[in-house]
Amino acid sequence: MEIRDDLLAASNAELVAILREEIELAGAITFARYMELALAHPQHGYYQSQETRAGFTGDFLTGPETHRIFGQTIARQIAECRDRLGQPERFVVREDGAGAGTLARDILDGLREERPDVLTAIRYELSDVNTARVEAGLRKLEEAGHGSAASVASSGPFTGVLLANELLDAFPAHRLVVRDGELREVFTGWRDGWFADVEGPLSDARLASSLDGLTLAEGQSLEVSPDAWTWAAGIGDTLERGYAILIDYGYPAERLYDPSERPDGTLRTYSQHEVGDDPYLRVGMQDLTAHVDFTAVSNAAVTGGCTHLGLISQAHFVAGLGIEELLLRLQSTGNDLNDYLAARETIMHLLDPRSLGRFHVLILGKDVATESPLRGLSFSLR
Repeated sequence: MEIRDDLLAASNAELVAILREEIELAGAITFARYMELALAHPQHGYYQSQETRAGFTGDFLTGPETHRIFGQTIARQIAECRDRLGQPERFVVREDGAGAGTLARDILDGLREERPDVLTAIRYELSDVNTARVEAGLRKLEEAGHGSAASVASSGPFTGVLLANELLDAFPAHRLVVRDGELREVFTGWRDGWFADVEGPLSDARLASSLDGLTLAEGQSLEVSPDAWTWAAGIGDTLERGYAILIDYGYPAERLYDPSERPDGTLRTYSQHEVGDDPYLRVGMQDLTAHVDFTAVSNAAVTGGCTHLGLISQAHFVAGLGIEELLLRLQSTGNDLNDYLAARETIMHLLDPRSLGRFHVLILGKDVATESPLRGLSFSLR
């Protein structure tokens, strides 16, 4: 098969060859399979690279990269979770998709400042598809004085908190489209020397059943991620007792799939802080994401033995945890004006419903009290 050299030059050539060979054998592959290999192939996937992906010098920003005040705010929620669990002597926080440990460091710093009693009991476990990033994260925690509290994620259930910040959006997603009133799947094939969309029947009946009861429009595009549901269903086995705090961009199903709001779906690419919508550019060299269906994720977790405790915007979440109090304390005790201004700008983004404030936080519980809401869920009740 011929190949587009201009597109190949900006892509990971080895990964392109692997994908191309699989398509030659299958005729076409699901977009979820394409996304899985593009992001997480053991040697050539985007997330396996040693290059910086998140941060001002990378391709995108997440909350932890903006300022440490984000992690310090989450530390307050983690401390409350331990209190609600009866202050167990061994308290595990396992962060899935931990990257290079930036959020872990900021959370532990926050606990050291406000709740040293929690810090002495905590075991902070890092988990990531890129083991080199976990090793870098452990070094970062060691340099910050938290080496004794940190480790690679262990196996088996634990009591504590499972934390995932911007993890679910990167799970492989199937692309669907409504044609003649029916759902069709958009596969990835090869045409005219490069990857191309190929429509066909659904590869998995669950893709349609997850959308039961929703009103869809002719020509509407959407993404569905059974892999995210499978991960969520396993939370009940991961937690012996405790909480799961899942932070990401997404909506409940009826909003996510509203054709008046998102008729073209939510698949996006990120490269050098530029947002795009063509997943076949810079193969293996750009991030691929799709918004999270929090209804499906929550339902899967509940089926797996968890309790849905609440879904709230990130703006309300950090407000309920008193992020403005942390800023005032920084203003009164800090000597670095630029640091204060950076923290204030971060808070503006976190509270802005057009920016990071539009993210959502889903909190689940396993064998926990449900009579009163956690502090992070309390703001919307005021």
